[in-house]
Amino acid sequence: MDKLCLIVSGGAFAPLPEECRAADVVIACDRGWRYAARLGVRCDLVVGDFDSAAAPDAPVPVERLPTRKDDTDTLYAARRALALGCRDVTICCAFGGRLDHTLANLQTAAWLVARGAEARLCGADERAHAFTGATRRFPRREGWSLSLFALTDAVENVTVRGTKFDCADVTLTSAFPLGVSNVWTAEEAEISAGRGTLLVLQSKLQKGEHI
Repeated sequence: MDKLCLIVSGGAFAPLPEECRAADVVIACDRGWRYAARLGVRCDLVVGDFDSAAAPDAPVPVERLPTRKDDTDTLYAARRALALGCRDVTICCAFGGRLDHTLANLQTAAWLVARGAEARLCGADERAHAFTGATRRFPRREGWSLSLFALTDAVENVTVRGTKFDCADVTLTSAFPLGVSNVWTAEEAEISAGRGTLLVLQSKLQKGEHI
């Protein structure tokens, strides 16, 4: 089984999926260490330039990063996760807050997949899973939508079963939102992707919305 890393990012605070409490490694990013404390999660490492929160004074390893750098704090945490042997990475508190940071976290997911990992992102009303060359199953979520996006230029051989809009061997591209707004018709959706990085995004529907 792949080693699991939980990265607590600095987006909007969100509950922690129960399965993430069994993470092998926990890395908090900047103010993410405060979120980790609220979630009752012990950090193995805290990284960041601490431009949005002071560094923790608790006895936990801290890596201070320069403000002027190429990596976001979350991408740096992803690098550390791979270096520690993790190939299954969940980024919690990844959505909400600034849109540029949300997009950066999605790009971080693509970066992880390109290096042989799978990436999941969690927010209060969103769940995302990025992978390539595999079949994954997603349990039904009542009141949620199910959308697919290409995180590379194209994703080939996309097949979807157990949904309102099933398909077989479709190519999704990053320039056309063909996979947006689907919904379950079975107890789980089975989604396959060939070459390219696929993002499966589950979003909680707003009151009165339906698909």
